[in-house]
Amino acid sequence: MTTQFSDLNLHPDLMQALEKAGYTEPTPIQAQMIPIMLTGVDVIGQAQTGTGKTAAFALPILQNLIPGQRKPQALILSPTRELAMQVAKAFETYGAYSDVRVLAIYGGSSYGRQISALKRGVDVVVGTPGRLLDLLKRKSLDLSAVTTLVLDEGDEMLSMGFIDDIETLLDATSLRRQIALFSATMPTAIRRLASKYLNEPQSIVIKDKQLTVAAIEQRYYVVNQRDKLAAITRIFETEDVSRALIFARTRAGTGELANALASRGFSADMINGDLSQDARERVMSRFKNDQVKVLVATDVAARGLDIDDISHVFNYDLPDDPEVFVHRIGRTGRAGKEGIAITLFTPKETSMLRRIEGYTRQKQTKANLPSKSEIQKKRKMQIVERMEVWLNRGRYKNELEMVNEMVEAGHDPLEIAAAAMRIVRESEKQRPIESIGEVREWNSRRDPSGSRNSRNNRDKGRGRKSVRENFSTKRSHEAGMVRLNLDKGRSDGLRPSDVVGAIAHHANIPGKVIGAIHIQDQQTMVDVPEQFVDQVLSKNGTYRLRKEVIAVERA
Repeated sequence: MTTQFSDLNLHPDLMQALEKAGYTEPTPIQAQMIPIMLTGVDVIGQAQTGTGKTAAFALPILQNLIPGQRKPQALILSPTRELAMQVAKAFETYGAYSDVRVLAIYGGSSYGRQISALKRGVDVVVGTPGRLLDLLKRKSLDLSAVTTLVLDEGDEMLSMGFIDDIETLLDATSLRRQIALFSATMPTAIRRLASKYLNEPQSIVIKDKQLTVAAIEQRYYVVNQRDKLAAITRIFETEDVSRALIFARTRAGTGELANALASRGFSADMINGDLSQDARERVMSRFKNDQVKVLVATDVAARGLDIDDISHVFNYDLPDDPEVFVHRIGRTGRAGKEGIAITLFTPKETSMLRRIEGYTRQKQTKANLPSKSEIQKKRKMQIVERMEVWLNRGRYKNELEMVNEMVEAGHDPLEIAAAAMRIVRESEKQRPIESIGEVREWNSRRDPSGSRNSRNNRDKGRGRKSVRENFSTKRSHEAGMVRLNLDKGRSDGLRPSDVVGAIAHHANIPGKVIGAIHIQDQQTMVDVPEQFVDQVLSKNGTYRLRKEVIAVERA
């Protein structure tokens, strides 16, 4: 029997708001979560974006609000300002007839406006951890009356380094509050947080629809890192892409890739956490209206994206978790349509391929990149097809007059046609087919000292110093790189991925530009490009390994 919202014993004001919004039947997570949250117990909800989880926690919160209170009764933590604004807007929609006071708090907006609203009285606060913590330290935000706290997109907040801020905010609330944790994936850090703060939580797991990916063609190419841009442009030349979503790892990477594609004649734009809400809405409007064919995004920025007609999803940079990979490719093949998911692996990333195939229980198809001759053939076919369209339409009266004049002047009609085709093909000179380097098999043997730099293996027997010996100096052995020293090492549990993640996130630089890493017992040395050194050092004090600050300085 199908559950209806009318079966959930919601307040008439909420039912009126739902009816106005056109909602009649709850989604699976709403049908299961709402009755549980109404009882006040702690709960964990595992569901991906697009399953309706915002209403799953918003409706019980609105139902249990006590009118006339000045202090916030509910706190919702979101990883980005875009998500915070979306959730706040949802609360306003569902509480349209409940006289609820909702405040979105995030960085980049006026402190004064937010503080004034808090002084006047707020029922629900939705915000990002950083700005909430700032207001808490200023004693402008009082969380002592919070009865329900929601961690929305928990995995993303942890991946963005918010764990310490989250714990501080949790500690500022009453021990009698209800906690609802929502996360698309459940990594170890999320489970650890849940066991520390949640009291005998009930779990609701909505099975990931994207694990059934029969309608999605999964294909991959193995290329060198430096050839990824050339590879993706070749694929664009030969694929029938109507609308594509490309995933890049970093915010800076989205801009670089979108600009590179646009400069090569592909209509592309990017979306990431640096965009204002207005800019985000403009980009999304252009994408939905087919003014932009390609959208480059980070995982965080793509959360909340709800577009059914995406023909292709590209993994330009790999995610760290196979579950995230499944969420990405699930953006295509929706509404009963077929979709294509294409992944670019570097030779050393092929181990992730095995993890992904094991998780999805489906083999991916290895493909060869289109050759130059195949691309040239495709370009010719496209011109011929365009010509045939115009010939069938017969709408070329002015052009025919020009051709007749040239024939009367003594030119051969076939030569006129050939010259016209040549003019059309002139644009191809502005789109050269970039070369692709030979891909060599990755040697997975690593320097036992913990270095990521595999040149140590290649240099043996060539009379060069090994990577271990090179790290005995304070200068990088690579031109253009500067060596930095971190005051944490192997004894602190530091791993290469921790180093890359912390520096790339807090310094806002692409993780792929970080060079060799050498982890010792008490310290770590890492090479970064010279142009990023000041940027990395300027963020000193923000780098953390769990709760411990990592100090960074020149070696």
